[in-house]
Amino acid sequence: MTINPALREDVRRRAQFACEFCGIHEIDAGGELTIDHYQPKSKGGDDSLDNLIYCCFRCNQYKLDYWPEHADHPSLWNPRREPALQHFLEIDEGTLHPLTTIGAFTIERLRLNRLSLVAHRIRKHQQIQQAHLLADYRDYTRFIETLVSQQAMAISEQQKLSDFLRKLLLLFLGGKNND
Repeated sequence: MTINPALREDVRRRAQFACEFCGIHEIDAGGELTIDHYQPKSKGGDDSLDNLIYCCFRCNQYKLDYWPEHADHPSLWNPRREPALQHFLEIDEGTLHPLTTIGAFTIERLRLNRLSLVAHRIRKHQQIQQAHLLADYRDYTRFIETLVSQQAMAISEQQKLSDFLRKLLLLFLGGKNND
């Protein structure tokens, strides 16, 4: 397949450098991913931007040149036209649960619950949780710093008040001795 470099770069950017089917990023894959035709050229597809999907080698391999031959054959999810949440639900163990027949077929065809993807999703969730915990830790640290600063100011004010009261008491006691 020959896609001109500018079009290839447009597809990569639109996909935010991640597989549009499974979500694996170029960084995690160790390099650029592949360009696939959602509707294969052999089945009437073209090289238009709307028909090109940025995907990892595995999703491309599992998809092959699938295209429904008849109206009763299942369709594959088109990430260019529908959000994943319309067809899949990610559950806590990192697996995808189908919400539609298209979702079920896509999960099966592309093997979207393969062990490496499940591990990747779990790791991604852990990183998100760690980032939230770190943000919470920073917020608590700032809060404690504010409290410590306020406490220092209160101690300083208390010291000034104590000094004032001591001077007042000395004045009062000194005044009594003169009577």
